[in-house]
Amino acid sequence: MRTVVFALAASLLSTVAMSQTAPTLAQGPAFTEVNQASALGSSLKGLNVRNAGDENVGEIEDLVVVGNTLASYILSVGGFLGMGTHYVAVRPDSIAITWNEADKKWNARINATKDQLKSAPQFKYEGRFAK
Repeated sequence: MRTVVFALAASLLSTVAMSQTAPTLAQGPAFTEVNQASALGSSLKGLNVRNAGDENVGEIEDLVVVGNTLASYILSVGGFLGMGTHYVAVRPDSIAITWNEADKKWNARINATKDQLKSAPQFKYEGRFAK
């Protein structure tokens, strides 16, 4: 019986180990050009997000990358001096990010009210996402 249990445990561990292998990389580095229409993540962190009524409804706190794709923006909503802040994850196509040449500033717009964002499912910085 112990042999069967050991064999099952070894099988499970090898399956877990195989599922955690590193992604396959290209033969060599692939370089790209970054054009002026691009936004750097560091330029977006802390960016106020406004709605159609020009109300500040949140701030970009973080970016979520899955594989090689931008999966979500984490917005901080509400709170004061870090107290009572509610974080939500929104799809990238929910936010329009534009560059204002006249002001030399990035702008972010979302079609939502602060109340809608506050009532959205909360993202928590915990586990592997703990700050």
